[in-house]
Amino acid sequence: MRPPDNHVHTRWSWDTSETSTMVRACERAVARGLPAIAFTEHLDFTTWSPEDRATADGLVDRHASRHLPIDIEGYSAELEECRERFPELRIWSGVETGEPHLFAASVARHLSDAPVDRVLGSLHSLSQDGRLYGVGRLLYPDPDSTMRRYLAEVVDMVENSDVFQVLAHVDFPRRYWPGGSDRYAEKDYEEEYRAVFRALADTGRALEVNTSSPLASVDQVRWFFEEGGEAISFGSDAHQPAAVGQYFDLAVDVVESAGFRPGRDAFDFWRR
Repeated sequence: MRPPDNHVHTRWSWDTSETSTMVRACERAVARGLPAIAFTEHLDFTTWSPEDRATADGLVDRHASRHLPIDIEGYSAELEECRERFPELRIWSGVETGEPHLFAASVARHLSDAPVDRVLGSLHSLSQDGRLYGVGRLLYPDPDSTMRRYLAEVVDMVENSDVFQVLAHVDFPRRYWPGGSDRYAEKDYEEEYRAVFRALADTGRALEVNTSSPLASVDQVRWFFEEGGEAISFGSDAHQPAAVGQYFDLAVDVVESAGFRPGRDAFDFWRR
């Protein structure tokens, strides 16, 4: 049996089409033989609390933002519909928290009002001149320095936010690498990756192997293993139903080759 897909978006995420419904995603998960699916909609902030670190850091806005809040009522109603329609599939609620170390108070307030089963931590943006910018915009003209700064910020996020269970797409900027993602060389950033993995391993939390990003190499996942990493989560990062569970067979091969094995049951993370 394939692992759960712990990272799926639907129409309740601000960047996902109205045609991307939970029902269609569940149909794809069942067709692909997945035991479980987590609907981890984007939890991002365009305004924030005075108690958030973003305020203390002097951040005033998010550049060119299209971010919208989650419609909790609509999300919850469709989730319950799917749990009734697909009893053979375990269906988890979730959020993908963007920059949770900067928005701890705002994240806590949301989760207090709408608790979930899965929380992912992601870094999509970096600060510049008092604003948050999508990291893809900041790769030019110096992708190398931006990537090193990005991975250092991931360490900061891991060390200063305990709200998330899974670190999602550790090297998100490579999706937008100048000249194409095939020009990105993981090995050039081994020490920065290892710093992230040491920090994550110290917390016992899971590293995501994301199959919408350029797939992590066996070397990268093995670095996590060597730094003491305990758990791997699989996530398609699907924004359309057809992508649910995509490339999971290949991802399983990568994860097994790095030393991880299926966990305690079909719904668990994979473990060392």
